[in-house]
Order: sequence, then structure tokens, then C-alpha cells
Amino acid sequence: SCQAGVTQWITACSGLLQAATAQGQCRRMLYGVCQRHKASKFQPSNPCGGLMEASGALALPHRSFYSTNKPLSAKDSLQPSEEKVSAFTRIIEALGFTGPLKYSRWKIRVAALRMYTCCVEKTDYEEFFNRCHMPDTLNSWFLVAQLHVWMCLVRMKQEGRTGKYMCRYIVHCMWEDVEQRGKVMGINSVVLKQDMRSMVENFYAALFGYDEGILSDDHVLAAALWRNLFNRSCEDPRHLELLVEYVRKQVQHLDALSGEELLLTGEVSWRPLLEEDARSILKPLAPVYNDEGL
Repeated sequence: SCQAGVTQWITACSGLLQAATAQGQCRRMLYGVCQRHKASKFQPSNPCGGLMEASGALALPHRSFYSTNKPLSAKDSLQPSEEKVSAFTRIIEALGFTGPLKYSRWKIRVAALRMYTCCVEKTDYEEFFNRCHMPDTLNSWFLVAQLHVWMCLVRMKQEGRTGKYMCRYIVHCMWEDVEQRGKVMGINSVVLKQDMRSMVENFYAALFGYDEGILSDDHVLAAALWRNLFNRSCEDPRHLELLVEYVRKQVQHLDALSGEELLLTGEVSWRPLLEEDARSILKPLAPVYNDEGL
């Protein structure tokens, strides 16, 4: 009976390892789909095309959209860095437990809470509402906060297993905050529960759309912002242009921050929504050579 129990335990562990391997293959396959979509030419849908040609909009100066055929580097992509972990660590993580991390869980949770606080307190929501003509509601606040949380998740997923653990707690802090704000506003508990269920569905759909947009050109990112941030009701293409530039420069700004400091402190700063010559942030200066070619 003891040998039979050991045999069953080994079989279960083998199944868990196969499940973890299958999940990794699924993520790599999804990443490949995004890469193939990036390589193809994007054709905007009719609603987005009508939006860009909305009557009454002021004429805009010619602006070249961000587009590149350069292969994505490991830092540019959203694919999390792979770490070599033991079979035992994979087993306990497949069971739902957290394996050994680079830093203590308590420090990472404190850093995650501080990073989410930076998304909420260091963002000028009134400027977003005024510039983008968004209503001053809890849902509009959530859509703007969701965008900044997503950019933090993109950055922290580059820090391996420890960064992914921090991402989980950032999202946990966000839902705790949303629920608390709803209660303070006096929203009925039943209505709040239904609203949060809808927010959860929209949140994960927005994550997928934003991931696809940041891996692609400005057309795809603008379409994702139009669907998720503006709820398909943006009538001025200049608002989309402003938000596309904002997301691009913020992601580049976060990439320049030290991963070790982000894991330990969680301190994040944001660039202003409006900046003079913001495109210069996205286009690094070309190297200058002397007469000797140095």
C-alpha cells in the first residue's frame, strides 16, 4: 500500500509538471500570434475609420505614426523572463502556492501597494477628464487608473517570477481600492457587486488589447484606447493621438527605471500628459561622429 501511494504521488506530480509545461507553451503560442499580427498590415475597422474622419474636427498637421519592422528585444516584448527553477518549485506553484522569491513576500507586497498608490495619487485625473472630455465618474476614474496599472504590470513582468508575484498584489490592491471607493460613495452593495463583476471582465479584456497595441504600431494602440479608455465614444482624433503619445513615452520611461529599485520600493513617477516636443522622448537622437568616424 505504501508503494502504491508513492506511485500515485509521482503520477500526480508528473501531471502537474505537464500542466505547467502546457501553460508555458500556451503563453508562447499567444505571444507568437501577437508577433504575427504585428508583422501584418493593420486595417482599421469602420467605426475607428469613421472616428478619424469625424465631421467638425479640426485639421491636424501631418504626423508619422510609430511603426517599426525591427525585431523586438527581450526588454521590448511583454514575454516574461524565464527563470531556471527546480522541479519542486514548479510543483508547489502548480498547486497554487508561491515558491521562493528574490526578496521577502512582505517587502514585495509593501512595494506593490506603494506602486499602486503612485498610480492613484500621482496621476492628474482632472486633466485627463478635461483634455479627453471624459465624465467625472467612478467608472472614468477606474479606466484611467486601469491604464496606469497596466503600464506598471508591463514593466514588472520583466522582472521574472518575483515581478509576476508583485503584479498579482498590485491587481489585488486595485480591486480593494475600487470596492472601498464604491462603499464610500454610498453605492448599494448589490449594485456595487454587479459593477465590479463587469469591471473585472473589462479589465482583463483591456489588458489583452493594450498588450497587443504596445507590441504593434500606433494604429492598433489607438484602437485599443478607443475601445477601452474612451468606451468607443471619442469624437476627436486629437484625443487618441495625445493618449497614444502618452502611453508610448510612459512605457519607455518605466523601462529606464531600475528593476531592483522597483521591486524594493515600488516608487514610480509619471511624465505629464502634455509635454513640449513629446515625440523627442520616443525617438532617441542619432549618434554623432567626428571626422575620424568615432
